[in-house]
Amino acid sequence: MTKKPFRLTPYQVQFLIVVGFVSVGYALYLRYLAIELSQVALACDAGLQTLICKGRSVATVLFKNSVFGIVALVVATLNLMRPSIVLLTVGVVAAGLGIVLYNVVLSGLAIGLFILGFARPAPATA
Repeated sequence: MTKKPFRLTPYQVQFLIVVGFVSVGYALYLRYLAIELSQVALACDAGLQTLICKGRSVATVLFKNSVFGIVALVVATLNLMRPSIVLLTVGVVAAGLGIVLYNVVLSGLAIGLFILGFARPAPATA
């Protein structure tokens, strides 16, 4: 029994593009309008309880502990062994957030593993 090679349908590619843009867009929003903007940072550090301050504090804890990069690397390794659209989606989100939110090394390595996951041998022709 031969296994069918992993190939994405056009709809899956479009879905991954949208998910990637949304995750990178949200990460850019968090980084430049919540983490690095001094007025928001001072207000949140003074005790303001808004949704942007909650998102800022969660993102800060996660990127200080390299969670985005570690999750992206683990998912990329799993996707390399057994590719699936679910692992690819989770990995794209984690790697997109990690690239923008200061986990560049681990997320970059994960993106390389995701690209390597598509380098499979072509099916043999009869």
